[in-house]
Amino acid sequence: MTRNATIAVIALLLPAVAFGCVTEDVAAAGTAKPASPIYGVQLPDGYRGWQLVAPALEDKPLDELRAVVGNGGAIDAYQADTLPFPDGTVLVKLAWARTRSAEFGPASIPGAATTVQVMVKDSARYATTGGWGSGRFIDGEPADVAQHQTCFACQQALARDHDYVFTRYAP
Repeated sequence: MTRNATIAVIALLLPAVAFGCVTEDVAAAGTAKPASPIYGVQLPDGYRGWQLVAPALEDKPLDELRAVVGNGGAIDAYQADTLPFPDGTVLVKLAWARTRSAEFGPASIPGAATTVQVMVKDSARYATTGGWGSGRFIDGEPADVAQHQTCFACQQALARDHDYVFTRYAP
């Protein structure tokens, strides 16, 4: 590839990279991040800097501390109490094993990271799953197909009236 062609390709890809979206063309070039089976969802770039939607404590058997963060579209929708969430909404749940603090008495603190779960709203692409695509990642790698096959069934059974999203905005 010539230098000018390389520059042209980079210029075309910058908008997709800037928003954490990797297109199929980028994947073909060998720069794709791992994606979830079934949905093709990837860990979004910069999600650790996103705004907190809400924390949560998951009781046994998982016994986890969790935090859900959202991109700008998610936060805007939560603040405006907009349902269904608009296309482009991305929610990320970070989860850690709950550990008792040795320094702070009865407090629980994050232990080892367990999973990072991603929900991406794209009503056309994910029409058969309520408009949402899911990704569950362990140590940055997507979980297996069987785990991803459980995502929508759980969301449909327990969160149908909130656009298939469990988390409510914490004021």
